[in-house]
Amino acid sequence: MTRAQQTISLALLVTSVYLAFAFHLVPLNAKIQEDIIPVLPLWTLVSFGSYLLFKLGWGVITFNDVPQAYKELMADIEVARKDLKANGIDVD
Repeated sequence: MTRAQQTISLALLVTSVYLAFAFHLVPLNAKIQEDIIPVLPLWTLVSFGSYLLFKLGWGVITFNDVPQAYKELMADIEVARKDLKANGIDVD
C-alpha cells in the first residue's frame, strides 16, 4: 500500500467516524453532541495549521545546523547576485 493510499484510507476512516457522530448515528452525551462535534473540523484544521507552522519555524531555527544545505543556498544566492548584476540590476 502506497503512502497516498494510506493517507486516503485514514482520511476516509476519520471522515466516516466524524459523520457518524455528526448525524447522531452513534449516541453521545447531548453536551458533546451539540457543543464539541460541530466545531471538531475547525479545531482539527487549526491544530494542523499550528503543527505545520511549528515545523516551518523549527526548520528555520535549525537551518544553520545543516552546513551542506547552508553552503548550497549561499552559493545559489551568490550566483543569482552575479547574474542580476550582469543584467544591470543592483542587488545590495
